[in-house]
Amino acid sequence: MPNVTTRLIRLNEVLVMTGLSRSGMYRSIEKQQFPSQVPIGDRAVAWVESEVQMWIAEKIEDRYLS
Repeated sequence: MPNVTTRLIRLNEVLVMTGLSRSGMYRSIEKQQFPSQVPIGDRAVAWVESEVQMWIAEKIEDRYLS
């Protein structure tokens, strides 16, 4: 296993980080345009923080390419 700290973040933190609405985020997940969630319990999910940060970085880069 790599020696990397991986942090899981819950929905509210993802929404604050990205500025997306809940429905908009789930639409993007369906279209495979946003990282999918990781099950962490019977009724709980989270997202890998580094994947969300990479998504944000890609959006920033896209701004210069468009």
